[in-house]
Amino acid sequence: MAIEVLRAAADRFRDLPGWPFSPHYLEAVPGFDGCGPVRMHYVDEGGAGSPDALTFLLLHGHPTWAYLYRHIVPEIVRQGHRAVAPDLPGFGRSDKPADPGAYTFAGLRSSLIDLIERLDLREIVLVVHEWGGTLGMTIPHTMPERFVGLVCFNTWLATGGRPLPGGYQNWLATARAEPDLNVRSLMARTNRILTLAQCNAYQAPFPDASYKSALMALPRLFPTSRKDPGAELSQTAETWWSETFDGFAMLLAGMRDPIIPPDAMRALAGRIRGLGAPVAIGNAGHFVPEWGNEFTSDLGAEAQALYSRRTAEKSASGHAA
Repeated sequence: MAIEVLRAAADRFRDLPGWPFSPHYLEAVPGFDGCGPVRMHYVDEGGAGSPDALTFLLLHGHPTWAYLYRHIVPEIVRQGHRAVAPDLPGFGRSDKPADPGAYTFAGLRSSLIDLIERLDLREIVLVVHEWGGTLGMTIPHTMPERFVGLVCFNTWLATGGRPLPGGYQNWLATARAEPDLNVRSLMARTNRILTLAQCNAYQAPFPDASYKSALMALPRLFPTSRKDPGAELSQTAETWWSETFDGFAMLLAGMRDPIIPPDAMRALAGRIRGLGAPVAIGNAGHFVPEWGNEFTSDLGAEAQALYSRRTAEKSASGHAA
């Protein structure tokens, strides 16, 4: 018998604060054998008709959804670029296989690759937070012709080859064991700038515990040793980021993050070719995009400037050769 696939009612997402975006869907994304068809939600805004537009692919982490990027999407569009923000299966408005065993590192990654290919996304700036980077940063080396840049918020590339920060270890242990994680309460405790309505928006995808299988599954899937599924792929990706990547990169670090602290972000910066020191977002905790009002007004323009400079450098290098 196929694993049940749950879908939160559309009215749970009505009139969310700061969220005017129309939903889009991909039907029957791959990666979930043994389940009924899984539909994946994404936001797709801006970029129409602009030959110089970049495509910002914004990937959320655990336990959030595309709502995390509500401050950033409008600024990307205002700068003339395209913003595509999917919800991972099990999160947001995407369908939710009810069995935690339905989720795999490879399956979640496959759903993102399917989105990129079906929408034929190009000139991609990969924007990642937490699990969005754990998964998303393993993709560009397999299709480098589609990617031009990287913007990292607090994230971790899970090679299994180095110890996790203590705060992240504690968080993974807590989330693995919690079948009914109170997302509203978690977001309220860790993001004092949020209103109750905004915290409720993070709870909206999860009417009850039966919808929360992914919240338990992802912490169990996190590669913590080199033999875990996803670790070898992450090792290959890390080598590519450090030795081969030739796009532009920015890293914005929440300086008050107890889960992936500043030292971990500085270490990540050292493993990405061409990336300088992280940009410190002094007031931000773990969910850095929630402090987006402090930096988003310049994000699209800064990315475009970095892209143009990098393109000019490569062109000059080619002519010199």
